[in-house]
Amino acid sequence: MYSETDLESAVAAGAITPANVAALRAHVAARQAAPAVDEEHFRLITGFNDIFVSIAIALLLIALGQIGGQVTSGLGGALVAAASWGLAEYFTARRRMALPSIILLLTFIGGIGAALIGAVVPLDHGWSDRTHALIGGGMALVCAAAAWLHWRRFSVPITVAAGAASLVGVAVALVLAAVPAAKDAVWPLLLIGGVAVFAFAMRWDLSDPERRTRRADVAFWLHLVAAPLIAHPVFQMLGVFGGEVTLATALIVLALYLAFAFVALAVDRRALLVSGLVYVLYAMYALFRSAGAVELSAAFTALIIGSALLTLSAFWQPMRRLVVGTLGSLAGRLPPVALLPV
Repeated sequence: MYSETDLESAVAAGAITPANVAALRAHVAARQAAPAVDEEHFRLITGFNDIFVSIAIALLLIALGQIGGQVTSGLGGALVAAASWGLAEYFTARRRMALPSIILLLTFIGGIGAALIGAVVPLDHGWSDRTHALIGGGMALVCAAAAWLHWRRFSVPITVAAGAASLVGVAVALVLAAVPAAKDAVWPLLLIGGVAVFAFAMRWDLSDPERRTRRADVAFWLHLVAAPLIAHPVFQMLGVFGGEVTLATALIVLALYLAFAFVALAVDRRALLVSGLVYVLYAMYALFRSAGAVELSAAFTALIIGSALLTLSAFWQPMRRLVVGTLGSLAGRLPPVALLPV
């Protein structure tokens, strides 16, 4: 499986012509009877060697983390971060292996975060909530800076999403530091951060509506970060898991999920549907139980939601045409709903 990034690289290297790439896209789109953009292609593995290398990387980094942690607090994270960068010089910069590159990016930023936590926690002797928020924000800012450096060196698409998530952490921490009472409004703050990340993702998406460049891969990961930051706060504020789900609550959850489906169809991204799925399942499950279908409540829920999602998947393109048709002039900036020409 080759990603758009691989095709870009092949064209730049002269291994294949732009006309050949266009013909390949048109052939795949025609065979699937849908625009290639609908498939949301992204490269995760190119072969079993990706899995093999990823397992080896995980074993090595876990060992380094444990050994360093036994020496002194924070050293394990620092060793993991340093090793992740060094390994990325080969497996990412030279081999361009997808899954190892994703793992090494996450362990690099995670290692830096763990090193900072390990260095700061022993110094905490009853700091105030404001101090905790400031320090947490500083750590998130360092992680964001690390993501930026990693992007400048390796340009792994998921890096921008990791940096965006870190910046949301910085923003929330600064608000909590400025207004300690805002800790009771964490969910709304995360929702605002999620909307901001979604807008940033759309900026990348709208710059490449036909999804032929690396910008589409970056947007894919940004949508994966934005979706839970939007879905989880919305449903948590509704109290879906906080008590008995009433008929009114269940209907609100379903209405919100339909709104998510409308947005997903419009932008041709499915992340919002996945992030909100657990809440819809729980709401319907609780509703069936309250109606007396105790033994079959899980089965009925799975049957209805599963059938709905399969129908949505099977008729994604016709339904998307209907949704995009309601958006007026904005439709021209969104991913196409017709087959792309050669």
